Amino acid sequence: MTLPTNNKLMSIRTFLKRKAEFQPGHRLVFTNGCFDILHPGHVDLLQRARALGDGLILGLNSDESVKMLNKGSDRPLNTQEERAFVLAGLTCVDYIVIFHESNPLELIRGVRPQILIKGGDWTPDKIVGREVVEKAGGKVLSLPLLEGYSTTAFVERIRTCGTAE
Repeated sequence: MTLPTNNKLMSIRTFLKRKAEFQPGHRLVFTNGCFDILHPGHVDLLQRARALGDGLILGLNSDESVKMLNKGSDRPLNTQEERAFVLAGLTCVDYIVIFHESNPLELIRGVRPQILIKGGDWTPDKIVGREVVEKAGGKVLSLPLLEGYSTTAFVERIRTCGTAE
């Protein structure tokens, strides 16, 4: 099945062309992740990240990249195209670029955001790309997570549903 066109999903090259048109002082926020099953915790983090700047670019792990993270042999549950399509439906997400590496460092180097965001399960010293952003005068923030929401925990509940206790 073919999904409708997703105008927010683009290559890094296309994004950089758009970025060249940004007004001086435009604060670009970057975050990344798998976003395999979008849940309230994701939406909350993305909305708060977007509120910190003038545009939010989301680095989305490719299907191969998710597999490199050892989240389980059946992950991702949704393809990168499906995940990008769902994320594009959020008004807080302005741009989506899929990356194929195990981490987004090269994408962050190319994008050069003013603000780099991760969820509170990442301490700032462990956030990939921190040095790049701080060296350029930007900020790196670890935002508190909305408690009780985790894709991994959700998938585990599904896996164990109906098993004997």
